[in-house]
Amino acid sequence: MQNVKGTYDFFGNEQSLRKKVQSTLQEVFELYDFDGMDSTILSELDLLASKYAGGDEILKEMYQITDQGMRNLGLRYDLTIPFAKVIALNPGIELPYKRYEIGKVFRDGPVKRGRLREFLQCDVDVVGIAGPEAEAELMQLAVEVFKRLEIPITLKWNNRRFLSEVLESIDVPSDEKLSVMLTLDKIKKIGNEGVIKELVSKGLNAQVTNSLQELLELDSQSFDIVSRKYGIQDKPGALEVQTLQNIIHDLGLEQICKFDPFLSRGLSFYTGTVYEIFDASGSFSSSLGGGGRYDAIIGQLIGRDDIQYPTVGISFGMESIMAMLGSRPSQISSALVVVIPIGETVTEVLNIAAKLRASGIRTKTDTSGRKLRKSLATASSKGIRYVIMIGENEVKLGKLRLKDMDEQKELILSIQEVIDFISTTFKSGG
Repeated sequence: MQNVKGTYDFFGNEQSLRKKVQSTLQEVFELYDFDGMDSTILSELDLLASKYAGGDEILKEMYQITDQGMRNLGLRYDLTIPFAKVIALNPGIELPYKRYEIGKVFRDGPVKRGRLREFLQCDVDVVGIAGPEAEAELMQLAVEVFKRLEIPITLKWNNRRFLSEVLESIDVPSDEKLSVMLTLDKIKKIGNEGVIKELVSKGLNAQVTNSLQELLELDSQSFDIVSRKYGIQDKPGALEVQTLQNIIHDLGLEQICKFDPFLSRGLSFYTGTVYEIFDASGSFSSSLGGGGRYDAIIGQLIGRDDIQYPTVGISFGMESIMAMLGSRPSQISSALVVVIPIGETVTEVLNIAAKLRASGIRTKTDTSGRKLRKSLATASSKGIRYVIMIGENEVKLGKLRLKDMDEQKELILSIQEVIDFISTTFKSGG
């Protein structure tokens, strides 16, 4: 018996840390006024495999199934297309609409550190804002998330429209632009030589290849240098970059949010700004998150290519974040109280535990039948502050024996007195 390759079960300290990360993400998402969503895991294959739903690489990795009605279906490989589907199916949603979703996605791809076949994605998207203020707010949100997780990051960003303008200025054929973009995006993985070799293999003419090599070898690859060199400062994509760059500067995010003219990300549906998040120390190579603007998908879903729903989003990679945090200790959340029967008082123990839980006190029952000494030792090792012991004498008196494991003191109290005592001590931080 074994797990499918690239899938894992999570429990104990690891699950505790995962829940803390998810809680941090959700807290920040809601702080920025994003509403929760839970989209379908199953979708029609035509939706997931359509030309606007991703590049060839994604389609190779998609899990495809057939149901009993012989319908072709697929498991979602990200949370973006399901979100776009929800907007397309619900035209009455008031715009702008901001949503977050934390859910599992599935990809039949290579397995490595931070990359699994069944994994959790944590997305935020906003539809209905055409200006770069939407991208800037998502960058702020990302910075806040990783600040709270105590992970120093670099957020690299670019604009696909701007990169297309650069490629057009050096005569890259229109039908080769996307392919060239995806190759340029590999520069950190395969280096300049690897990129040039791959570009040559595409059959581009020598002049174009030489121009691309010159671009790769620029001493400075800042937006100002690149846009001036190719005379595209007034092109739409370049103006979008300039506007967002000004906002980033005014927000004081320039040290974290770095412009990268070769970034394009693998999915073909991005239409403008794209960004990707990396560990600033460089010790972890995989992306910690990424996203961008995709204004065309929703209109295409409803069969209206002439209508654009301006949409931008960002996704946080839970597995990559967990791989970064894997060495950090995490204390499993423990019960505040454990209730132990002394003799034949199990029913009374369950009754008292129910009352404590009804008062919001996290309560464990120990009905293992072990010796009291061992039960007390276990409670102490798990950091449980209070132990309630109920024997026949306590039942007759209508009282409980409460032991404070920190103070090593015992009190005889009624159930209401126990609730008041624990609640007061907990609130005061005692």
